[in-house]
Amino acid sequence: MIDRWFPYTYLRREQNCTRFTALVLALIQAFGWIFLRLEAPSWKALRAQHRSLFPHLADKRPTIGDPLRYIIQIAWLLLVRPGEQSLPQRQRTRRRFASAFKALIGIVQKPWNLLANSFEQLPSAISPQVRKGSRWWSSMHWPLRKILYIAIGALVVVLVFICVTEPFGYLAQLVFVVLLWAIAMLVRRLPGRFPTLLLIALSVIISCRYLWWRYTSTLNWSDSLDLVCGLILLLAETYSWMVLILGYVQTSWPLNRKPAQLPADPSQWPTVDLLIPTYNEELSVTRGTVYAALGIDWPKDKLRIHLLDDGNRPSFKTFADEVGINYIARTDNRHAKAGNLNHALTQIDGELVAIFDCDHMPARSFLQLTVGWFLRDPKLALVQTPHHFLSPDPFERNLGTFRNRPNEGELFYGLVQDGNDMWNAAFFCGSCAIVRRTAIESIGGFAVETVTEDAHTALRLHRQGWNSAYLRIPQAAGLATESLSAHIGQRIRWARGMVQIFRTDNPLMGKGLTIFQRVCYANAMLHFLVGLPRLVFLTAPLAFLLLHAYIIYAPALMILLYVLPHMIHASLTNSRMQGAYRQTFWGEVYETVLAWYIARPTTVALFSPSRGKFNVTAKGGLMEENQFDWQTAKPYLVLSVLNVLGLGFAVWRLFTGPADEIITVIVSVLWVIYNLLIIGAAVAVAAEVRQVRQTHRVQTRLPGAIKLADGHRYPCELVDYSDGGVGLLLNQPLPLATGSLVSLILQRGNREFVFTGTLTRSKDLFMGLNFADLPPEQKIEFVQCTFGRADAWLDYNSGFEADKPVQSLKEILALGAKGYYRLYEYLPAWLRHLARPFVRVLQWLGSFLPRMPKASTPLISRPVSKS
Repeated sequence: MIDRWFPYTYLRREQNCTRFTALVLALIQAFGWIFLRLEAPSWKALRAQHRSLFPHLADKRPTIGDPLRYIIQIAWLLLVRPGEQSLPQRQRTRRRFASAFKALIGIVQKPWNLLANSFEQLPSAISPQVRKGSRWWSSMHWPLRKILYIAIGALVVVLVFICVTEPFGYLAQLVFVVLLWAIAMLVRRLPGRFPTLLLIALSVIISCRYLWWRYTSTLNWSDSLDLVCGLILLLAETYSWMVLILGYVQTSWPLNRKPAQLPADPSQWPTVDLLIPTYNEELSVTRGTVYAALGIDWPKDKLRIHLLDDGNRPSFKTFADEVGINYIARTDNRHAKAGNLNHALTQIDGELVAIFDCDHMPARSFLQLTVGWFLRDPKLALVQTPHHFLSPDPFERNLGTFRNRPNEGELFYGLVQDGNDMWNAAFFCGSCAIVRRTAIESIGGFAVETVTEDAHTALRLHRQGWNSAYLRIPQAAGLATESLSAHIGQRIRWARGMVQIFRTDNPLMGKGLTIFQRVCYANAMLHFLVGLPRLVFLTAPLAFLLLHAYIIYAPALMILLYVLPHMIHASLTNSRMQGAYRQTFWGEVYETVLAWYIARPTTVALFSPSRGKFNVTAKGGLMEENQFDWQTAKPYLVLSVLNVLGLGFAVWRLFTGPADEIITVIVSVLWVIYNLLIIGAAVAVAAEVRQVRQTHRVQTRLPGAIKLADGHRYPCELVDYSDGGVGLLLNQPLPLATGSLVSLILQRGNREFVFTGTLTRSKDLFMGLNFADLPPEQKIEFVQCTFGRADAWLDYNSGFEADKPVQSLKEILALGAKGYYRLYEYLPAWLRHLARPFVRVLQWLGSFLPRMPKASTPLISRPVSKS
């Protein structure tokens, strides 16, 4: 109580403050007691919510800089206005904006609807069957329709050409980009396909205008160094522009195909051979896939399961005999997986062939969802389903984004393949697919000339006139790569293989492909050439800062007026199209991690496509402890040092360079800082988080019941499961000792299954059971009740956060800073000691940054009078 009246004594004794700090803080508190009404309700509420509103100041020792920190935090709170009390106001603001926006749209509602309906019916206009039934379309003679097409197309081309090539001054360019940006912001949240196509059109115009300007106005032909550095950057930008445009075409109209109905009579269903190729994988990885395959809902006399063992291992043959499936081995390993599959084709005679990698466990409904399309389309050669992973990949595990954000492959399996399907160009991905045997035999079997036999096989099928289909319904789940090095190794193989195909069987040349099939294949192959352009972007500003080379020979303000609109429109459009499958700016992190490692093999493959061999991706490994992958991170560290050196030169140029270069230096510094943070995010991925689970747990919500030894049953909910056990949530706590035998009751269809396990953990309402001792028959049933359920993976993306480009940018930049701090934590002790003063300075500066309070914390407001 005495300390309340003697704050100086309290601060000196309890908070260990210096004399000067304690004296200043005591004077501030005394000033408040004398002049401020601390007994007022507002001040009492402020003290009660101090911890929530000032989270970085509530529990720290008082320091001399705290008043400034309070001022900054209070200003931040007034600016962002978080909390519950501001929520109704934000909702009212949004409603007002929505009403105003609806009124604006209402002015042009009729022409808007006309355009939107025309674009929504575009596939119908393309389809001959639907076109015949359209009165207005069929009433127009074909020559007239052709003339109309040519006239509209010519008008559009002329308008676009004018928009792209017309030179503007500063003011005209500013008005132009603001106008197009305003249109994009108006339509980006409207439903339907037409707003998406309009955003694509705006982005294409802005990007083409930027590239035209770069080629015609930004190269310094009078200086060789400027010209060489500028051309290198321009080539990298041209590559990115080309991939952007091809990507728009490829994914502008995802087909979203639905399953086709099977005949009611199962006797009319085709015979299926299910192949599970293996080479050096552990039996523990393969066993679950075989168990799940045994539970597929298909007539037993029409489903034959084959274990293809390229390792000739007796344990695999014994296992195949035990579970009653066919075992196929061969005397050599020529052509790796493709050779393994081709050898199996000589020993099977089913109409269809389903293929699963040995770690991909199929759902029971796989064949019933996919086979119907083969009966509907006799020219259909392939039905591909997504590759879904029940374990986190290195990005998700090391960055803590598993099940919160789409992973690296989600864009391909969520959007790109669906877009390919629109153009009859869905790729074969080597697993989770079903193919027509006669179609594969008609092209001489699975392709063996490249290390990506799957995509090459699909290309050959399409060249021969076969069709493909893609069902965006996860019907299997497998294991992701465990380490960053293994992940990079897998991507290197993919990149090398796709470039090999580009050289040896270029989709842009030869017969048999439509123009859109060529676009889809070319974009997929060109995508893997991103290594060198990405490295150019990460080092481009250093050309000016270190060498004083003008890579963009133009005024800094004009650069901003062209570059920023190009980037903003591309981000807005891709956020609209890809937001559910890849959040904005995360692609740059993925590309940065891979850039150094795929640059060399893809370049070599361009000139020597025969080099390189197939490598099997390791799955199911362990990582005993946290570690930093120094070998993998070495290129990122070199790039970081170079960019930090560039910042040092930037400071020197600011003080010693000419005054007319200050803006150029500032723009280059901002570019370098952005590159440093992107590289920092790549460094964060190299900090490997330990993985000690032999079997990965899958989160779920399934009803069940437990049965105790005395026969009593209690309802429960299955909250997670793995090969070795489950986690249960009870309705009431049960006093059971660890090691007790407890039976879990699950249902599959109308059948009930009982699995007896050992209690390993019991706390409150949670219970953990271990099923390591289940007999083989029950292991099969357990896999089919969990991993093999038809709906096992349908809600995998329910926890993904909505894409917000600005918020995503903030997260990426924060992740970059975190990456360097994680690097500091793994430094040798002597280096960490040398870096500690610098880190402490950064931490001290960071302590002044404001913090966002909890969403549940209301702002302090003046009491409302009840008079």
